Amino acid sequence: MQIPTDGEIRSLHLEHAPTREAFDLVYTHCRIVCELAEHIVRADSLPLDVGLVRAGCLLHDIGVYRLFDGSGELDRARYVRHGVLGHELLAEEGYPEALCRFCSCHTGVGITRDDVHMRGLPIPVDDYLPGTPEEEVVMYADKFHSKADPPVFLTAGAYTRKVSGFGPDKAALFGAMVERFGEPDVAGIAHGYGHTVLD
Repeated sequence: MQIPTDGEIRSLHLEHAPTREAFDLVYTHCRIVCELAEHIVRADSLPLDVGLVRAGCLLHDIGVYRLFDGSGELDRARYVRHGVLGHELLAEEGYPEALCRFCSCHTGVGITRDDVHMRGLPIPVDDYLPGTPEEEVVMYADKFHSKADPPVFLTAGAYTRKVSGFGPDKAALFGAMVERFGEPDVAGIAHGYGHTVLD
């Protein structure tokens, strides 16, 4: 599989971002997630396709652009759709399924078809779960940074509290990932971006 270069991915973001502000928000987040993922991979010497992880990080939130309205406002009420929208966008651009899945399989700690049914989520009924170690790392790294207004970093403790609102099973899933992958140097990475860390 041909993995796109950083420059090609940046150009794709620029092509689909409705405004410069949207590009700055989403692409910066993707770069941060990439940095977090690289820290996770380095810390544990995980046997992964590092190039695939990098591309997955830089592409995972590209569907967010399709949730901005004509006035530049982000539709946060339907935000859960950004993964499937990104999957569709990359498929339309001719990207292979292995890259499209980084979009649809990174939300929360994974979305099951039961979650879609029980919560009435506005996405097709299906399982949106990581199926490879690379997908798991991208999903995990994504939990440590939020595109909130203003953007913030989260410690493992802060994300555990956040995900607990979706049930103890989701918190347990995240806890198992922390145990498996360790916690990246959130404070050190946040310092480079001037973002607050929620502890």
